[in-house]
Amino acid sequence: MFYREAGDFKTSYAEDTQTFPIRFDRYRYFAVLAVAFLVVPFVINDYWLNAVFLPFLIYSIAAIGLNILVGYCGQVSLGTGGFMAVGAYACYKLMTAFPDVNIFFHVIIAGGVTAAVGTLFGLPSLRIKGFYLAVATLAAQFFLVWLFNRVPWFYNYSASGQINAPERTIFGIPVTGAETAPWATYLLCLVFLTASALIARNLTRGMAGRKWMAIRDMDIAAEIIGVNPLRAKLSAFAVSSFFVGIAGALFFAVYLGAVEVGEVFGINKSFLVLFMVIIGGLGSIFGSFAGAAFLVLLPVLLKNLLVGGLGWPTDLAAHLEFIIVGGLIVTFLVAEPHGLAQLWRVAKEKLRLWPFPH
Repeated sequence: MFYREAGDFKTSYAEDTQTFPIRFDRYRYFAVLAVAFLVVPFVINDYWLNAVFLPFLIYSIAAIGLNILVGYCGQVSLGTGGFMAVGAYACYKLMTAFPDVNIFFHVIIAGGVTAAVGTLFGLPSLRIKGFYLAVATLAAQFFLVWLFNRVPWFYNYSASGQINAPERTIFGIPVTGAETAPWATYLLCLVFLTASALIARNLTRGMAGRKWMAIRDMDIAAEIIGVNPLRAKLSAFAVSSFFVGIAGALFFAVYLGAVEVGEVFGINKSFLVLFMVIIGGLGSIFGSFAGAAFLVLLPVLLKNLLVGGLGWPTDLAAHLEFIIVGGLIVTFLVAEPHGLAQLWRVAKEKLRLWPFPH
């Protein structure tokens, strides 16, 4: 009933393998984009921007990057926070060294720098995997945080050790600093998220994605059929780190404006993005959105409902949030490893056949 597929036929292979082969899905996708670009900027305010939209947009980019590495290629990583720090500090150095260059290019180049660093730290994946690779990436997390704390060049010899985003504009509209309008920073992050999702979707559905998934399912068999493990694993680390670096640059320059690496990009950030991927669904671009939305909206909902509405203490609401997230992680890992994305796929299949039994 909800998915009218009668008469929705395809006449070419390209049409049959497109991202949204069902016409209803394409209309829904375009409707969401239209609302995001044409409606939300006119109604957004500072609270919704800083509490919901900016964290969701930026964390979604980071979750997409980590999902490519963990969900599609099967390489465990606990260094996401460190790679976000690389993107943030690379963007800061570029903004201060080249003040006349558009910040849009600074963010992209910062992603490229992070991709190079991620590829370097991905070299151990050629010899180790599983728990040992997780420990290696965890070591990268601590090393990168230590490096940005101990080398004054990265924070331009500031006495506080903190980096602050200079004021920058795009087409004369401020997007960093104290004078930014909510709609401007929202649209900047939305453009990066839309481009990242489209690029990631096409990569995972193409030859590169098939190689990553072959390595994930069985690396020895993948090598036997002609997949180069060196190129596949390092390309996954590079692409993943590129998106994570973009997220880190936006998190610093657009969202926070000032960063101290140990407090913002510590190990907790790595686990937060990993939990988004686990809850949203491994190996799913939509799952990255779902996981980011869930973990961004849950604290806001509990704060407004329990603290603001029922008068609960703030610390009790925070502890309840930890209990809910921990319980959901265990539940999804045991009962539904593909997370919220799989639940959404099952719901769509039921809607496609409703009201007929199945």
